[in-house]
Amino acid sequence: MSTTSRPLIPLILAVDGRSGAGKTSLAAETAALLRPHLSVAVFHLDSVYPGWDGLAASFPAYVRDVVTPLSAGRTAHWRWWDWTTHAPGPADTTEPADVVILEGVGAGHRQARALVDAVAWVSMDEAERKHRALARDGETFAAHWDRWAAQEEHYLAGDDVADAAWLRVDGHTSTPGAAAELVEGLRSLPGWDSALTLVPTPGPERWTRRTLPTAVDPRALFAAAGGPQADTALLLESSDRDVTPAPERSRYSLIGLATDASPLAEHRAGTTTVRSGHLTVHRPGGFFPWLASAWPGTAGAPEAGDGPFRPGWMGWIGYGIKRETGSPDGAATLAAPAGPAAAPTPPEALLFRPGRGATVDHVDGTTVLYWRADDPEGPAWADRTVRGLEPGPVPDPAPGPAPVFTLRDSREQYLASIRAAQGEITEGNTYEVCLTTQLESTVGAFDGWSTYRRLAAANRAPFTLYLRAVAGAGVGQGNNGTGTGTAAGSTARPLEILSTSPERFLAVSSVAGGSWLVTEPIKGTRPRGATPDRDRALAAELAASVKDRAENIMITDLARNDLSRFARPGSLATTRVCAIESYPTVHQMVSTVTAQLEPGVPRADALAAAFPPGSMTGAPKISTMDLLERLEAGPRGVYSGVAGYLSADGAADLNVLIRTLVAVPVPAAAAAAHRPGTTPAGPAPQATHLSLGVGGAITADSVPEEEWDEVRTKAHGVLRVLGSEFPEA
Repeated sequence: MSTTSRPLIPLILAVDGRSGAGKTSLAAETAALLRPHLSVAVFHLDSVYPGWDGLAASFPAYVRDVVTPLSAGRTAHWRWWDWTTHAPGPADTTEPADVVILEGVGAGHRQARALVDAVAWVSMDEAERKHRALARDGETFAAHWDRWAAQEEHYLAGDDVADAAWLRVDGHTSTPGAAAELVEGLRSLPGWDSALTLVPTPGPERWTRRTLPTAVDPRALFAAAGGPQADTALLLESSDRDVTPAPERSRYSLIGLATDASPLAEHRAGTTTVRSGHLTVHRPGGFFPWLASAWPGTAGAPEAGDGPFRPGWMGWIGYGIKRETGSPDGAATLAAPAGPAAAPTPPEALLFRPGRGATVDHVDGTTVLYWRADDPEGPAWADRTVRGLEPGPVPDPAPGPAPVFTLRDSREQYLASIRAAQGEITEGNTYEVCLTTQLESTVGAFDGWSTYRRLAAANRAPFTLYLRAVAGAGVGQGNNGTGTGTAAGSTARPLEILSTSPERFLAVSSVAGGSWLVTEPIKGTRPRGATPDRDRALAAELAASVKDRAENIMITDLARNDLSRFARPGSLATTRVCAIESYPTVHQMVSTVTAQLEPGVPRADALAAAFPPGSMTGAPKISTMDLLERLEAGPRGVYSGVAGYLSADGAADLNVLIRTLVAVPVPAAAAAAHRPGTTPAGPAPQATHLSLGVGGAITADSVPEEEWDEVRTKAHGVLRVLGSEFPEA
């Protein structure tokens, strides 16, 4: 029997950045955090730079003599550079360890990146970098600063390490928490979590609470809490709470606000980017695998007034994430935005963890404000919020000019797509197709918050929401990326989502006896009648409609299939079939499916199994989504995705993003092109791109002209609040 032991294959972290950025201190602090639990080796590249002109010359030997052997679990043999004699010095070695940290300018060089397990880029303001470097190394470095800086610039001009790095630490200086943030960032990357099992994770976040003895109006509370001015904030409101026939479903309204310490996650182009404090983590791969690593979190013991949300994640998951559930991108998803003022594409998913928030219990009549216990401004924020409620409701400003919308598909184009869908049904390729289109407009100044207030008042629903987020930048960060801004202080304009959705996508309970899944698909719509008799007749017509019942039952069967994938055997049930629910502008047909989650199944897997909502795809789900890529004229984006909360204890409640207006800021250059009367010397114009997705289920029995009328009906609830007309086809 061989007694040869297998080599220790280390995980290798390369810490790169310009001189003076704080690489050495960050590497040392990170090693100190890991060493009580793992063996750690640290190698400094300045040990081998061959002189003041030798940055580029050091790379081949660094890769050959250090990175290559260590990545294979072998000892690295290298020679010091003697800065006194300007010649190679004594030989030395670096032994493999559980974790090896390679630190210095060039540590993340492209030839090394293929051999390491993570690259961290460390950045800092140039003036601060120079001050730190010269304070550390004295006049010796001062004489060569410009000479060395030129080599760094040449290196980075040909190799964008900052862009390639999976982790980025900005402006950390000597902040003790930066190393801990880096370790937690590493833990979220593939391959590192199991290796860091022995390294303690942060304990449950501690929260401070203040209870108010009344159920405050959620919109007034959101305004008093600073939500309309925050970079990133969400109001989840049960705006039908006073008229709902299901008061338990509309019991709570929730508010979440991001602070400087709040993590924000965006998914774009196959990478999830998470920004938190000084750290940015880029995790290549799918969104749902990242979500499984981030949710549930660590929740402390529940306290009175916690409500359904223990601060975890809030935000949205757009329809395009369907590519991870079996339907790859096609012509519709890949279609480019059109027009001179085309808005930037929103993230495919965006979630944030609020640092402050509130829960309104409309049944018990209480409101709980909460904030992180380590937030020094939290008590003052709570005081301002309470004082802001004292003047009472603030009247809405007069609405601006009514947006003029255009259609992505003309009436004839949409009718042709309906007939094409029916052709696919006849061929046996599908049996129900949820065909959609979008109304679009580019406007000047747009007040999303006041528009939402009018929408919520006119279109009361159980899953009303207003979300604003500055996408593509750290929460609360200023323009220099150093995390020195405030939660309300960014100059960037936010993307806004205004939704009056009546449809629950998925609720997940978190109880000691096992978690339960609930989905409530909607299929079947009629407008409200102008008189009570006509209104009752329309509701009865919907209830008796063979076509609408068939559509609803097909989607309900699809929902049963989605939930069954991770359901405990025997727990799947359809508790409501083709019930009629009435809202201010429409009657809807709703069913309810429940199941108990199989123990041990990650909740993110159950969410992915049900995504996207079957009511927005048709059935069978995957093959029909593929058909829709050919039938629809452009990407759906946020529309027909889902939004809501993912609680730290594993509970969740997400609604389907229908009846939803999406407002995306248009860059100044595109806005100027849209408004050619603006002179270059004048102020930069502001413009906002508005989109409203609408659609309906197509079956073999569908009458194309009636389906077009249903699209108009569904758009009416939002358009009437805006004062807009449905565009002429």
